[in-house]
Parts: sequence; structure tokens; C-alpha cells
Amino acid sequence: MTHLGIGIIGCGNISAAYLRLAPLFKGLEVRAVADINMEAATARAAEFNTKAQSVDDLLANPDLDIIINLTIPDAHYPITKRILEAGKHAYSEKPLVLTLEQGKTLRDLAKSKGLSVGCAPDTFLGGAHQQARAILDEGTVGLITTGNAAIQGHGPEIWHPSPDFFYQPGAGPIMDMGPYYFATLINLLGPVRRVAALTSSAEAERPIGSGPRKGELIKVNTPSNIQSILEFHSGATISFSASWDVWHHKRNHFELYGTKGTLYVPDPNFFGGTVEVAAPGGQPVVQEPWDHPFYKTNQDGSRGPVANYRTAGLADMAQAHLEGREHRCSLERTLHGVDIMTSILKSGETGQFVTLTTTCTRPEALGIAEARALLA
Repeated sequence: MTHLGIGIIGCGNISAAYLRLAPLFKGLEVRAVADINMEAATARAAEFNTKAQSVDDLLANPDLDIIINLTIPDAHYPITKRILEAGKHAYSEKPLVLTLEQGKTLRDLAKSKGLSVGCAPDTFLGGAHQQARAILDEGTVGLITTGNAAIQGHGPEIWHPSPDFFYQPGAGPIMDMGPYYFATLINLLGPVRRVAALTSSAEAERPIGSGPRKGELIKVNTPSNIQSILEFHSGATISFSASWDVWHHKRNHFELYGTKGTLYVPDPNFFGGTVEVAAPGGQPVVQEPWDHPFYKTNQDGSRGPVANYRTAGLADMAQAHLEGREHRCSLERTLHGVDIMTSILKSGETGQFVTLTTTCTRPEALGIAEARALLA
């Protein structure tokens, strides 16, 4: 099979996951890594037996077809723009960009050059969420009319030693964690028509909870509590709560209410999890996990074995390029996700409903056979 040369810009923690998991998939060969800190690039290259280059040299490397952008969120737009200008396909960590205008610029640039852009998260391709998709598509719970989704916690400053950026514009719970939820909602329900939201912050400053800066106060410059409602083109209305002002809760990550029952969807931050269905008048029944390859546990997590198939979206993009089809983690879908998130924040500022200016299609389902076809 044809192998596409892969390069990585950004050699922080997340790069190890891409380098470790890329060999699971067909057609991916990481040939070089780069970072503004050459020592970080050299160390990561030595760890995974690949080449370290400067960012400029990597962009000019003729052996690379796709470059993965693993820089900090504020650098996603300018780095992805440089990747496209260098004539390479681009795949970015989430969020793709911080504004809709930036996303449209990348879309137009990619189209003018005949290049593809993809973006994480790809967790919606996991076995659990594809099983939930199959249950919906089979009509088991009928037409989804309403539901809720929730990100609830007390913020990354509890564990992260340098959490400042989490509380700056372009971050917060909506831009940091929202991409997982909206990619999953688009996979299950399709595009959003309009949104409304109320936003707030419980504290103007928050103390760092660990590391050498423990106890230092950081400024909160973006909402840490967002309560929103989303109206989908399908007619479904979903309430979405994203808050880092919560100490304890008992809410499920996803509950979708249909005309024939209820679907309980697991945490979209992971590839696996428990899917449950409740029929009218009945109790939730755990669904037997189907034999989906991205359902199988393959590494140890903080709470036990987990399924982690990060780079599945990249592998699908690479195969789609070779096959001449649309990839599932497409620019149009991630741009629609950015539109959802920024429109929610705009609604919180204005107190008005905001109608989205973008739309997209649901991605093709990634069934058992399709997922197996991605694996090496």
C-alpha cells in the first residue's frame, strides 16, 4: 500500500500519542518532527526513531505529504496556514482555529491549492460512539427530539502546573472541551441551526493547585460557566452545559431523548465507554459492546484500561485522499464546530439567539468493516 509521509510540528506531550499510535494504521509513516525548541524535537525524534528538523526545513521537506499541527491553540491558525502555503495537506489538533474568519481563510486557501485539511477530535470514530450512531440510524429510539450534554468540573488549574491559557479568550471549557462534544453531536444529529446561551464566571481569579506555582492566582478572562441551547436542522433541541465552576455532580455526559426511547452516550473524550438504551416505561439497559476494533482496550488509563485510537481521523483522511472521497474529520465539519462554539460565546455576550452561518453534513458512519480497513 502507498505510504504517505507524515511530519509533526509541535513536540509537546500530545506528540507522543500520535507517534505511538500512528503505526496502528495503514499508510501512515512519520518521517520527521519539528518544534520551535530544537531540543524538544531532537528528544522526541530520538525517542521514536525519526528525524528532527527545524520548522522551516520540515515545511520544505519533499518527503512529507501531510503535516500534523500540534502547537498551542493560538498558533493553530498561522501554522496550518503555513502548512497549506507549503503545499502540504494539514491535520490539526483541536480547535482548528479560534475564529470563524480564520477558518474560512484556511478553507479558501486549501480549496485554491487542492489540499485537504482535517482536525481532531476523532474520538467520535470510537467503537462506543459509532455503536450509538448505529442505534440511532436503526431507529431503535425513534426520532431524537431533545436531550442534554454536559462538561462539568472545577477546572484544570487543580492539576495543571501552568493553566493560565485555559482561562484566556480562545479557551475556557467551551473551546477546550467543546470540540469533543460538538464533533459527537454532529456525528449523531447533524448540523446546528441556531444557539442561545448565558455565560458567567464564578471567580475573577483562580489559584493554581499543583507544581512550582502552586497557590499563585491566575486571571479568568473568558467565561468559565456556559449554559446553552442548540437547535439542530433535524429539529432536535439539545441543552449543553460547559462549566468549570462545579465541584460535584451526577449528570451523564450525553442523554438523547427519542420518540421510542432514550439513548445514553458515554464521554466523548474517549473512544470507548458504556452505551445504554431505555425503552418506554423501562430501565436503561447496557448494550453489549459490538466487535468494533476501536472499542478494544489497548492502553492503561488513570482509571483502568481504555481504548485509545488517536490518529484514526488522520488515517481516514490519508485513505480518503488516496481513494478520492471525503474524510470524516473534515474542514467543513470542524469549521461548523467552531461556528457553534463562537456563536454560543457571542450569544452569551449579547443575550440574543445566534443563527449559524455555516453548515455541514453528518460524516459517513465508521462501521466495523470500515474501521478494520484503516488498521495496519
